[in-house]
Amino acid sequence: MTALSQIVVLAADEHGETAQNPLIPANYDILWSTVIFLIIVVVFMRVILPKLQKVLDERAELIEGGIKKAEEAQSEAAAALEEYTAQLTEARAEAARIREDARSEAGQIVSETRESAASDAQRLVETAQKQIDAERQQAIVSLRTEVGALASELASRIVGESLKDDARQQRIIDSFLDDLEAQVSSEKAKG
Repeated sequence: MTALSQIVVLAADEHGETAQNPLIPANYDILWSTVIFLIIVVVFMRVILPKLQKVLDERAELIEGGIKKAEEAQSEAAAALEEYTAQLTEARAEAARIREDARSEAGQIVSETRESAASDAQRLVETAQKQIDAERQQAIVSLRTEVGALASELASRIVGESLKDDARQQRIIDSFLDDLEAQVSSEKAKG
């Protein structure tokens, strides 16, 4: 035996106790320890374990709720992404359509502007031509009057007789100018 065990045995002999192993408790200690242990187990099973289970269930519900919320948020995000993608595709198609409309409108405006410019130019040419014709006619009338007056005066001097009779004077002038125009026209036709 070891020294410590010999000391324990000697100390027990001095008190008049029988030799009993000091590591094994007495029967009454085992009984009371068992009763207290059973009370602790019953209290733990009836009071603490249900509360603990309730807390764990609440946590599990929170976690499951969080997972469900996350799944719902993820499905909402996926739906929003699909909607956004559809709207983006629709917006791109709308932009392409607007560009095509703008191009066709621009082409139409250019063609309308060209047509308008052509018609304005034609109108200006016609107006200028009418103005030229009017001025020409006015010049012819003015020229006839002046040429007639000069021809009448010249004829009076040549003939020596006054040609103051307006009707006769007008007939002579018209005849002279008609002959002159016929000669100019025949020369233009030949040349």
